[in-house]
Amino acid sequence: MKVLVADKISPKGVAHLRQQAGLEVIEAYGSTPAKLLELVKDVHAIAVRSETKITAEVFAAAPLLKVVGRAGVGVDNVDVEAATERGVIVMNTPSGNTVATAELTFTHLLCGARPVPQAAASMRAGQWDRKNFSGSELFRKTLGIVGLGRIGSEVAKRAQAFGMRVLAFDPYLAPSRAKAMQVEGVTLDELLAQSDYITVHMPLTDATHYLIDEAALAKCRKGVRLFNCARGGIIKEDALLAALKSGQVAAAGLDVYEDEPLAKESEFRSLPNVVLTPPPRRVDGGGAGRGRPGNCRADRGRARRRHHPQRSQHAQHGRGGAEGAGAVSRARRPARHARATGCAEAGGLAAHHVLGQDGRHGRQCRHALD
Repeated sequence: MKVLVADKISPKGVAHLRQQAGLEVIEAYGSTPAKLLELVKDVHAIAVRSETKITAEVFAAAPLLKVVGRAGVGVDNVDVEAATERGVIVMNTPSGNTVATAELTFTHLLCGARPVPQAAASMRAGQWDRKNFSGSELFRKTLGIVGLGRIGSEVAKRAQAFGMRVLAFDPYLAPSRAKAMQVEGVTLDELLAQSDYITVHMPLTDATHYLIDEAALAKCRKGVRLFNCARGGIIKEDALLAALKSGQVAAAGLDVYEDEPLAKESEFRSLPNVVLTPPPRRVDGGGAGRGRPGNCRADRGRARRRHHPQRSQHAQHGRGGAEGAGAVSRARRPARHARATGCAEAGGLAAHHVLGQDGRHGRQCRHALD
């Protein structure tokens, strides 16, 4: 059985595959689309991250293919429709990056409260400026979390530890879950109007594209601080730039962008009240790197078509399988599922539906929203 590792993953992962009896592992990083079509002719499994696109053409060229594994959260670089048609299982690792991304988000939030990167740059430049980098406290401030999935939930825990009031907008946030997490479930408009800090945690879909635009920012408190470590395109960058310049948004932290890599001439690079980080390829602790769909316009278009809110496919694990592992299938009625199971994490926002190994819905399901 041949396994093609198309994108660079942890050496430990490759070593583990090579240790399995009966597996022939082929590493082919950075292959062109044409080369990929040649490589997949006799492979049974493909492992990818974000770079390699597993398109309908790839599936057609791989008659022996049984499974595609995505080392990350989303599966936007895999044509799920084509996989379904050919009976190919698509798997991901929805929880592999949860804590790492939550911690990164909170790092950005702290840098938005206290301009540590700017102060450090000032010190390196030989300055001693004690007036412009004083910052503010998070204690008793209000954090609004848009999308209370795995990562959003972890961010909420950290905010509560800092003594923050936490608001959450998620269409599928059950009152019982909100009470259990000690967060306040609110509408998006209520969250925008009441929050001192706002962070988004959801995939890029038709429903979430430019969710935070000019109109949304106008509803926010003057001086709000905004953060996005989820997907480029949820926050409209032109609107954010204007709000940062006008003072409507006091500070922002971005780890994802509408077009990646971020252009050298981007105005964000020159604004003193913005902290920018490049998306990391991997995290410590042996976890998978943060998965996100490609953020070129073509990728966003495919993602929006695939994740149409009326055809939502949301991810969960069944009682018999590991979290996030299993076969892709449709979930045409996520609202009914949420009501039946008490699930508070789908939010109509999830990208794909993953059944457990026994193909059954688990009562305690979790969703790959982040």
